[in-house]
Order: sequence, then C-alpha cells, then structure tokens
Amino acid sequence: MQLYRFSPIQSKQELLEAIAYTHFACYGLCEQSFGKCLPNAGNIGIFCHYDDEYERLVAIRRELTEPSDDPNQKYFELHEPIVVAAKDNVPETTYTHLYIRKPDPYRHHVGDVDFYLEAEEYTKLKQSLQDGKLIPGARLFPRQDLDMIELYGPDVDALGYVSTSSMTEKVRIKLSNETNL
Repeated sequence: MQLYRFSPIQSKQELLEAIAYTHFACYGLCEQSFGKCLPNAGNIGIFCHYDDEYERLVAIRRELTEPSDDPNQKYFELHEPIVVAAKDNVPETTYTHLYIRKPDPYRHHVGDVDFYLEAEEYTKLKQSLQDGKLIPGARLFPRQDLDMIELYGPDVDALGYVSTSSMTEKVRIKLSNETNL
C-alpha cells in the first residue's frame, strides 16, 4: 500500500507531476479560504518521505537550479522557471525557486506554495485572525521565525502560505534552527 500520493518520487518527470499537483491543490486552498487566487511568490516546495527519495530529488534539483555556497540555502533558483499553464480559474504561474524538503514523519503532504499580499493587506488579514475571525482553512502559522498564514484542508495533501512579498523572499534562506527541514 502506498501511503503518499507521489512518494517515493523516482524521476524528474514524477517531480514535475508533483509540482503541478501541488500548484493546483494550493490554489484550491487559496480559493477555499479567500474566494480568489492570491499572487504567487514563485516558491514551490516538494516534501520527501524517504531518505533515498530525498537524495534522489536533491540530485535532480542540482540539475535544475543554480548552485549556492550558502549552507542555509533552502530554496534554489531554477535555471529555467517552471511555468504551469492556466486552467479553469487558476492563472498561469511561473515558479522561479524550488525547495526539496527532508523527510518529516509528521507531514504527509506533497508540497507547498507561497502566496503574498501587500504589507498593509497582510497586516489586516493577520490581525483579523489574531482577533478571532475564522477563515475556513486559514490559520496563523505557529513559528516565531516566520510571519505567515498557513492554508490547509483536511482532504488536501498540500499546504499554502500567505505572507508579504519580503517574507516570501526571506524564506528562501533558512531563518532559524527551529526546524532542520
């Protein structure tokens, strides 16, 4: 029995299929919470569930991305952006940065996508959640080092994150040791 939708991912083609799936799943989460598509930050992460899968996907990522000497690099810039064509109400989207996440026994998700809002709009949204407003499938992300709102769904095996444009750039580098993923 396979526990995960895509894992273990074996090839570049399977990675691209997981990216497309994550893309559409996350836009669905965005639609569920806000009734519209938010701007995309260009970051997409794929989560591994097996150690050998992680090693294989890091090797594939090295083929697809620019190298970095920064040991804290989390998202890597793609040589050629990945463009996912528009479909239904989901706009064409260009991904410029890829993250391959180490296995985490507590996460069954395929991956995640970052969305952004202008700073003022994000602050209002965050404050409304802090004040107790319930937005289906949206919650404050409980990490001290990341100022984000997490998008989730019980029947969706992907996660979306909403923050400011500057935060979506900051997350491309590991900001703390709170997680080693």
